[in-house]
Amino acid sequence: MTKTYYRVGRHIYCINFIDDKNSSALLPSSEPFKLEEAPVGEPLLFELNVDDSWRPQQKGTEIGQFDCGGNNHGVYRLQMDSPEETEGKNFVYQIVVSDIYKHQCSLLQASSDFSVGHVCLNGDNNMRTFGLNNALMMMYAFASADKQTVLMHASVVRKDGKGYLCLGVSGTGKSTHTSNWLKYIPNTDLMNDDNPIVRICDDGIARVFGSPWSGKTPCYRNVEAPIGGFLQLKQAPYNKIHRQSTIEGFASLLPSCSVMKWDRRDYVGTCDTVAKLLALVPTYFLENLPNEEACRLSYETMAR
Repeated sequence: MTKTYYRVGRHIYCINFIDDKNSSALLPSSEPFKLEEAPVGEPLLFELNVDDSWRPQQKGTEIGQFDCGGNNHGVYRLQMDSPEETEGKNFVYQIVVSDIYKHQCSLLQASSDFSVGHVCLNGDNNMRTFGLNNALMMMYAFASADKQTVLMHASVVRKDGKGYLCLGVSGTGKSTHTSNWLKYIPNTDLMNDDNPIVRICDDGIARVFGSPWSGKTPCYRNVEAPIGGFLQLKQAPYNKIHRQSTIEGFASLLPSCSVMKWDRRDYVGTCDTVAKLLALVPTYFLENLPNEEACRLSYETMAR
């Protein structure tokens, strides 16, 4: 068995590669986050065992579908030892990770708090990389849900030491807007283009972190910054921006978080984190054209 440790969003997790067939080579996007030595005295967010010889037979009852960038993964709750047990740690989740062709790439089982997981991989190297990477991303999102941490669907740029997150459903123009920042706002860099980590740290500061998951853009940077603002985007034939109320901000942030609404620990923890973020960071709503004027308007409004 090979143990490999990673630090993402200041959380540490461990992947145990049980057999010789799999290794950290399946996770090239995680390389910038790999630790050279095992951490001493720091708690683990979770531990994930990768073992192709592990073949669970139980499938359980489907309770939902989790969307990972357009790929819906089936989520199942397994039978519990005690039928009356509904909120304890006796049950485990099972998640079937499939690619866009509906091929099963991995099967993940995890404890109710996602502190421990087991995954077996399937298919060629590309399928196995996809299956492990998606299992890892879900382990991170769900294990950290009650730790003032969210995995957010956003494109984030950094300017003058602060991170600015662009939110919106797929096709809204998040990447286009941040690419215009890179083009027209000097000394701006891209931190992540799809799945940054947002965390309220121990010092009370809300920070955004790069992650091993960045959608179609290969931006896997081990960087961080205090959050300067959240920006909800909407396409329009004009450019107009306003600061959102707390209720509007909550409606913008929560749908952008990776969350299982059917899991009480996960959902309550995520809602609590979003509420705290709104007390720390302003949110804005931008109706915009995909042009230079829009990016300058958003920058000048949020950075002042």
